[in-house]
Amino acid sequence: MTGPAKPAKGAYFIVAMLFFFMFVNFADKAILGLTAVPMMKELNLTPKEFGLVGSSFFLLFSISTIVVGFLVNRIQAKWALFVMSLIWALAQFPILGTTGLATLIASRIVLGAGEGPAYPVAVHAAYKWFPDEKRAVPTAFIAQGASIGVIIALPALGWVVTHYSWRWAYGVLGVVGLVWCVAWAIFGREGELPVTVKAQSGRVIDRVSYWRLIFNPTILGNIIASFGAYWGLSLLVAWFTPYLEAGLGIEASHAHLISALPWAVSALFVIFISWFSQRLMLRGVTTRLARGVLAGACVTVGGLALVTMPYVDWLPLKVALVVIGISVPSAIYVLGPAVISEITPPTQRGALLAINNATVTTAGLIAPFATGSAIQNAATPAAGYVYGFFVCGIITLVGGLIGMIFIRPAAEIRRFEADARAAPQAAAAE
Repeated sequence: MTGPAKPAKGAYFIVAMLFFFMFVNFADKAILGLTAVPMMKELNLTPKEFGLVGSSFFLLFSISTIVVGFLVNRIQAKWALFVMSLIWALAQFPILGTTGLATLIASRIVLGAGEGPAYPVAVHAAYKWFPDEKRAVPTAFIAQGASIGVIIALPALGWVVTHYSWRWAYGVLGVVGLVWCVAWAIFGREGELPVTVKAQSGRVIDRVSYWRLIFNPTILGNIIASFGAYWGLSLLVAWFTPYLEAGLGIEASHAHLISALPWAVSALFVIFISWFSQRLMLRGVTTRLARGVLAGACVTVGGLALVTMPYVDWLPLKVALVVIGISVPSAIYVLGPAVISEITPPTQRGALLAINNATVTTAGLIAPFATGSAIQNAATPAAGYVYGFFVCGIITLVGGLIGMIFIRPAAEIRRFEADARAAPQAAAAE
């Protein structure tokens, strides 16, 4: 009798490298909100124009995610990660020069094209080192590179903005990206741990049609719940710092520090919830409860917090509800990919993770511009911000409830097994 499968040798070193990969990735995203106020003043941008800059990041985000997702089914994830990180770094440097709205948009489009596949490819690379039942915690650490990156980057880059220029903050990120790129080229490795998808009968499921993989209740439920969570994340990146400054009247230096709070809460909460989910699974709890219901519930709680926020007058509680509303749903960024990996054959996993991410992140294409339009058209900026976060709460709440109901990994595997059994019988009948 064999014991539980173990991670491959060197797995945690790769996790550490991928942690810093996501560190740079989200610092690149968060810089936009941090530099929003001085950027808008210097370039005379309206809220709608700034919202367009925020949304432009996602113009090629989904397309590049799907293309690279299918590509990493055939090539090593190591080199895909290298090329992406190089694109990020180089995309930052044009902003150091004289820039207008067109240059900003072009830079963000290129950055988005490079960063689109980042998280699904990083997760796909990590999954090559860990068995299914031990993926949640390492994936959580990789995902929290994003939060830790922003927690460290916001104060540091805020200092650069204050003492030098908002433009120089982008140059600093370009240099940091190049450093990671070189380190990964030298030390990065490809995992080779064999992992399969098995039904309860023990039958190995080698391949499932992409139509069945994408259009089943579990994947669709996960996408909808994640879409709701990502709507909030995209507002956090583009509009949270401006909301603190222009909507709530908080001084810029204090707003930069408060802006790190959602990322800190997210980091701690997601690591805990991932550990809790993994512990439940090791005790025999079904993945429907340990992953699906748990992730959906986190998204639902976030939606409830954002919907409540407009009815609260006390400033600290108002900020706390926004922080909860954006941070708690982030659990699905770890538990959702685990669900996808559980039901997807390894030869198709990179593509499915990418398709999921590409669909979910369309929220980032819509939310910043829609919120910018709401702010510009509202009676006051404060009213526009409140309306934007309230709409986010409704979308998040509905998404979370759908996720709780429809994410059922074991049921999908049983259906895939039934399809696999039926196919030879249908062929024989012909």
